[in-house]
Amino acid sequence: MAALYEGYTLCGLVPDQNLSSSGIQGIEEERDRDHVVVTDSTRLVTLYKVSDQKPLGSWTVKQGQKLTCPAVFNSQTNEYVAVTDNKVIRIWKEDDILLDKAFKATVSSDVWKVHCTHGGEPVVLFQRGAVRLLDSLLAAPQQPIEEVLAQEEAIRWSTIIVAETQQFIIITTEQKGEHFLYLQRLNPNSVQRYRLEREEPGLSPLSFSATYRDKHICLLYLYPNGHVYQSVLSVRGLGTEEGVQALPLPRSLLLGLPVGDGQLEAASAMALDEAHVAVVGVPHPSAGGGKDFLCIWNTNFQTLQAGKEMAGKIYGQLWSYSNKVFIPHGKTLSIIPFECPKSSLASALGKLKHTKTEESKTPNSVPSWNNILHGEKAQPSKSAETRRTRTTRKSQSTTNLTTDQVLELIKTAPVEEIQKEVEGFLTRAEFQDLQPSVGQLALTLVSRSLADPAFYSSSTLAQLVHTRCLCHSVCPDLVLLALEKKDYFLCQLCLQFFPDIPEAVTCACLKAFISIPDVDAEKVSLEPDSVEFMENLITRDRAEAGLQNGFSPTSSVVNDRQTRAEDVKKVSGPSQLSCPVGLHKAVLINEILQTPYSDTFLLPHLKDLSSQHVMLFLQYLQFLCLKYSQDAFPQMEGFRSPSLSQIMDWVCLLLDAHFTVLVMTPEAKGLLLNLHSFVKSQVRLVSELGKIEGSLQELRKMKAKESIGQYSIEIIELF
Repeated sequence: MAALYEGYTLCGLVPDQNLSSSGIQGIEEERDRDHVVVTDSTRLVTLYKVSDQKPLGSWTVKQGQKLTCPAVFNSQTNEYVAVTDNKVIRIWKEDDILLDKAFKATVSSDVWKVHCTHGGEPVVLFQRGAVRLLDSLLAAPQQPIEEVLAQEEAIRWSTIIVAETQQFIIITTEQKGEHFLYLQRLNPNSVQRYRLEREEPGLSPLSFSATYRDKHICLLYLYPNGHVYQSVLSVRGLGTEEGVQALPLPRSLLLGLPVGDGQLEAASAMALDEAHVAVVGVPHPSAGGGKDFLCIWNTNFQTLQAGKEMAGKIYGQLWSYSNKVFIPHGKTLSIIPFECPKSSLASALGKLKHTKTEESKTPNSVPSWNNILHGEKAQPSKSAETRRTRTTRKSQSTTNLTTDQVLELIKTAPVEEIQKEVEGFLTRAEFQDLQPSVGQLALTLVSRSLADPAFYSSSTLAQLVHTRCLCHSVCPDLVLLALEKKDYFLCQLCLQFFPDIPEAVTCACLKAFISIPDVDAEKVSLEPDSVEFMENLITRDRAEAGLQNGFSPTSSVVNDRQTRAEDVKKVSGPSQLSCPVGLHKAVLINEILQTPYSDTFLLPHLKDLSSQHVMLFLQYLQFLCLKYSQDAFPQMEGFRSPSLSQIMDWVCLLLDAHFTVLVMTPEAKGLLLNLHSFVKSQVRLVSELGKIEGSLQELRKMKAKESIGQYSIEIIELF
């Protein structure tokens, strides 16, 4: 069942005097899922690190100038692109201080927005519907811009989507009460125009959102009467003629939302996945006529699955990146983590018995600096708290128990009651007071579990670990208890969040993880990011031939005097190495690789591993080394995964601990030769990189010419 978790403040807002606008023009994801660029409606662009609500940089245009479209991040060049006063395109880097001294170019027509996808080239959309790639536009900024839209037709919304490796610009327009949609493909250019079906007279869509799935673009739009429609567009067979006749755009009614008194005004709907829609500015069905709610609806079962009241005015703006919703309300820009697990009828009706998976995925609570610094000033009003209580009463404790009362209850109460009271206690407790209380609760739970084998509350322990207020020294028996109960998800959480796990416990976890049958491991619910990383690593198709980072897994042991040219002749393509362990077992072993340790204390415990386990572990480490060494494998930032240096450190540790056994084992010979060949190839690669290091440094020192014109020939002398 979908869930909204405790939110936190990214920054304050300066809304318009009449509160008609939040003052936020746009939010765009930056280099990874932990960085966003926020553009206000006047002069300021700010880069934030989401996890600690820290501004990393800000840039302001001069007094009298105005930002007229949200800034975007070009990951190809690590530059920011924005537009001021409709026609001036500005480009700058993170270390630039003054925007006025950064690059700027004036174009011949007003710009509507600049769109950019991660890894793609920025696309400039003009107010009259024309589209240009940024580089081609900057080559001749004053080039004439054609008018695509008809007279009295104006853009209302636009976005960019990558479908089948191609970029598509989606534009919605309005002309005399009629609404149209343009689907434009870039490279090769083609465009198709659609006409949206009419709603009730005088009603225009309040919001649009678009997603790509199952080889189709799905457009979601919300009307003031609460109707949420979906239209499905094919990305194939687009017409190549401009100005083609508008085709009717079929639609289907996904949701009929409650609207309360009158029509919706400041509201927005956004698709989170194929079955869930986030809605803001729409009344909660069981909380009266107030429209200051953020809700998640399940479109398959037409059910409200999560709701959170937002203090202050709702502006109808909503952004979503990396399972987080960004929502301006009142004088605050808040971030609300959410979860949308695969829907089933049982979960939609609240009848799903196995809730451990959903509870275990609860995101970490992030402290709000506003609350820490200003205390009560950041708390919502009493009236807001009263209304919130009406909608969340069922999921919270009916009585506000103290720490001592909860501890006494843990000693005798059943699991369900303990889970309810601990959850309520964590919700009420101040962040500063959590650490001592969480430690006491965990100790009491573990003590009872050890004394009574029939008692064990996995979800409650996972909640306590998720607070990040626990460590191994506070509750030393927790990890071993989780191993005894085969609660591998709790083991994963402890390995992630505990910085002081002893080497003996780390090796105990390693033995348990390697010993799990793959069939049993696949039944375990694990942290989704780490699972997604391994899925990408295992299933990625390696079609590229030749050497990868100077090494081909199929090459035999070569003599040091052989050249790279000889290596290439010997190898026709990379081997399709398969992972020697199952997906979930690999995820658990990855947690071991990332756990802090000391060589001196770890080596004695590694010697207790059986030769069979050592061989399997080395084979998996070899698999990781080969995958990491391939040029085609992108290192995905934001995913929890071991680094190549961590992997090689563990290879060395295993060889040191079991050198004699491995040398005497015939089955290990091929494995050791492959590892030896891999290391030699990496040494050869580093040596060759060192040869060109000086040349690259000289190139970096050379100052670029101020203006080279449209065509030039330069001779660069390196030596």
